[in-house]
Amino acid sequence: MSRFNTRTTRPAGTSPVTTTGQSTTNHEGATGHLRDTKSELFLLAVSNTVSTDTFYEKANDRDSRYTQLIRQLAVEDPEWTAQLLAWLRSDGNMRTAALVGAAEFVKARLDADRQAQPQPAATHPTVPAAGRTNISMTSRYQGINRRVIDSVLQRPDEPGEFLAYWTSHHSRNLPQPLKRGVADAVRRLYNERALLKYDTSSRGYRFGDVLELVHAAPHPDKRWQGSLFKHAIDRRHGRDGVIPDNLPVLQASKSLTNLPVADRRAYVLEPSLVTSPGGLAAAGFTWERLAGWLQGPMDAAAWQAVIPSMGLMALVRNLRNFDQAGVSDTVAGQVAARIGDPAEVARSGMFPFRFWAAYKHAPSLRWGNALEKALAASLANVPALSGRTLILVDRSPSMFPGYGFSTANTSDITLAEQAAVFGAALAMRAADPTLVEFGMRSSTVAVPKGGSVLRLIERFGQIDGTDIPSAVKQHYAGHDRVVIVTDEQTRPGWLPSNVGGHYGGMAETRIDDLIPARVPVFMWNMAGYKAGVVPSGSANRHTLGGLTDAAFSLIPLLDAGRSASWPWL
Repeated sequence: MSRFNTRTTRPAGTSPVTTTGQSTTNHEGATGHLRDTKSELFLLAVSNTVSTDTFYEKANDRDSRYTQLIRQLAVEDPEWTAQLLAWLRSDGNMRTAALVGAAEFVKARLDADRQAQPQPAATHPTVPAAGRTNISMTSRYQGINRRVIDSVLQRPDEPGEFLAYWTSHHSRNLPQPLKRGVADAVRRLYNERALLKYDTSSRGYRFGDVLELVHAAPHPDKRWQGSLFKHAIDRRHGRDGVIPDNLPVLQASKSLTNLPVADRRAYVLEPSLVTSPGGLAAAGFTWERLAGWLQGPMDAAAWQAVIPSMGLMALVRNLRNFDQAGVSDTVAGQVAARIGDPAEVARSGMFPFRFWAAYKHAPSLRWGNALEKALAASLANVPALSGRTLILVDRSPSMFPGYGFSTANTSDITLAEQAAVFGAALAMRAADPTLVEFGMRSSTVAVPKGGSVLRLIERFGQIDGTDIPSAVKQHYAGHDRVVIVTDEQTRPGWLPSNVGGHYGGMAETRIDDLIPARVPVFMWNMAGYKAGVVPSGSANRHTLGGLTDAAFSLIPLLDAGRSASWPWL
């Protein structure tokens, strides 16, 4: 028998989300473990949809906490924060949080830079000139403000969105690094199709406004971009006249716009016209614009004309409309092939729960197999874990905003459903899973071999109350690891049923007391609240987070006793 080379002697790995050793009380009155600043910001950033209430935290309080953390770390560790924001907008796929974070990053650094400048002697009567600080934040990290802004602006409407946020929260005076960062993004993002899709009268900042405010010059290698920029400015000021020859998409769009309304449906019904050099796709028509252009219903012919040029997200969101319009099975098959294509899924950057939402809302079963494939592709990082795995999925009221309590969060895909997507996918790939849904009570969810993740998600319900220790105590039975998908807000521990749920005067039961120290516990944080339910970062206790599958790849690494770092490192 081996005396030394055993699992219990293997060193445990470390993970980046780390608690400080200090404790507080969570929203349900149990002991909460405080995390360091970077860990708190990371978990909040990957779950923060901005201006949205959560069950325990109002939108204003949540947004204020986020901006304060960003501003603090922008000064204390600007390079780490810059990398977080770039990753957040790309692999993390958190658009608004990244945009707000970049604005607050720049504001904090500019403020710190001003404070570091030497002041006139009259303002420092007791401080000798030789002792004053004159370390410029800008000079220490040359160009970082510009770089951060450019890194988070990844869609053509985002330069205008960024300027709208800045001017409404800070100042209408635009600092030079901001102008340069936005200008870099504009040169990369603005093209003819972007102008047609995003430069609408509903926007506070039109393309022309952005170009004039940041003085963006066209890219020297793109001769057409100079014509486009001039046209965008002319269009903004009502001078939308002759379109230059080197802007063929805009020319084609104008030709179709001038087509009499009575002739438009016949145009859509003629396939050769739709696919011609001056057709819908070549004219930059989106499905939204086609609906307005027809000035009539989007019937099967209209959908079939525009489907080839639609992106994956637009296809997935319109499955119900395709069914209601009676799109043919042949075209539906083409749509399904694209939805189930792993390369298309990867390019789309869609969250896994979006495919569950489409499955839930689509009236026809003809999309089911494609959505199952798409979900699997979006969860490619979910590992096939060996041994026995206990997976606990939170189904308490705080995971269902609007269930029992009213909040401003009206999303049709709740945290509970998002948690179920992750829990079900992990269970379907694990060698020997025990899948549990819990609130104040808990029960196992049967996991069929070779079944559907989408169908498994349908088996979850809603449960009153939250008691993670009780669920652990009831279901942990020598498992090799425990994964808990939750918002980390629990009541203070397990009690015998005859107590009736009253906690006064009784000792709190900790999760750490119920699971041996040698067994890895992975807490998947879905909401980004301040305090965690267990210590994390070492000793086989780890906290992961996010609405994508990115951090799942850390589980086998940590499970094997190796250390993991931030996902962008």
